[in-house]
Amino acid sequence: MALTTSAETPLPVGEVSRMIGGWIDRLGAVWVEGQITQLSRRPGAGVVFLTLRDPSHDVSVGVTCYRQVFDAVADLVSEGARVVVHAKPEWYAPRGQLSLRAAEIKPVGIGELLARLEQLKRYLAAEGLFAPERKKRLPFLPRRIGLVCGRASAAERDVLENARRRWPAVAFEVRNVAVQGVKAVPQVVQAVRELDADEDVDVIVVARGGGSVEDLLPFSDEQLVRAVADCRTPVVSAIGHEPDSPLLDLVADLRASTPTDAAKKVVPDVGEELERVRGLRDRALRTVQGLLDREERGLAHALARPVMEQPLRMVEVREDEVSALLARSRRVLGHLLDRADSELSHTRARVRALSPAATLDRGYAVLQRADGTVVRSPGEVAGDEELRARVAEGEFAVRRVADPG
Repeated sequence: MALTTSAETPLPVGEVSRMIGGWIDRLGAVWVEGQITQLSRRPGAGVVFLTLRDPSHDVSVGVTCYRQVFDAVADLVSEGARVVVHAKPEWYAPRGQLSLRAAEIKPVGIGELLARLEQLKRYLAAEGLFAPERKKRLPFLPRRIGLVCGRASAAERDVLENARRRWPAVAFEVRNVAVQGVKAVPQVVQAVRELDADEDVDVIVVARGGGSVEDLLPFSDEQLVRAVADCRTPVVSAIGHEPDSPLLDLVADLRASTPTDAAKKVVPDVGEELERVRGLRDRALRTVQGLLDREERGLAHALARPVMEQPLRMVEVREDEVSALLARSRRVLGHLLDRADSELSHTRARVRALSPAATLDRGYAVLQRADGTVVRSPGEVAGDEELRARVAEGEFAVRRVADPG
């Protein structure tokens, strides 16, 4: 029920703690699943203390149980094991501490774990987190590789040695984290996010050696899967051996069967690349040489043609033709001119023969009046009219004399 308090009427701490305990006591027993992170079994003590943690949300709660309750599963569970506990919440008022009083503890079996993983897999796949179109292409030669792995682990050694053997100048940004247990998920998620925020890191490799299904559970955690799905940097999953397949393999941009395989897929082999460059260079040289040879043969064939061996031959042949045409044109023009000259002479002779001057040369005279008109009939001339007589050598005046009769 709601309380009415103020700065003038506060409740004592003990009263608040007692009331919280009363509320919690009214809660019934619940089944709780988690991972055992701390286990305390003191010799001779009748109570066992353990800490149950949710690895996905980094939440822990203390659990107590009677020794006989824990002894029933003591051979099956240890620190790091996943268990299901039937317990009732309890409130320890003097310290203000919540705990669970366990009446039954059950280890989570492999089959149950796999069934839950399969359910989570279908749920995440329905969201599209495993879709192929979401996967990013790895760079051909990354400037810097982010590596998330256990400290001084075989996986770290395999990735570093094989990558540097393939490309000695490769650079790494290594983040050593817990790769199993209760701290694995938050540390791996933090390392992945830090490397993704680094502009110099071109690809991230999450590597771990082989292990049991329980050991590899952190790499199927939903929080880690979503963190990898949100990365802008390509992520390579190299968890366990070939048969191992955590959910991280499905969301990663590339899945490597082993850490060694990851090094081979992320970094090119310098020897292979040099050989490829040599092969391409030789191929280019052969192509250019073939082109030059073909053009050289074509040029030799062109130079072997008669027109190229005797380039003036065509001019010489045309020179004779031009000379012949020139001589012919001169002859034709001469004939035309001669004929025109002859025709002109004949025409001139005819003109001269028919001209008045020629008539005058033969002794004839032309009589003209003072106005220049020609006298053609005696009747046209009046008596004593003065006329002009034109002869070949000039002209003179004449007068008509009347007839005597």
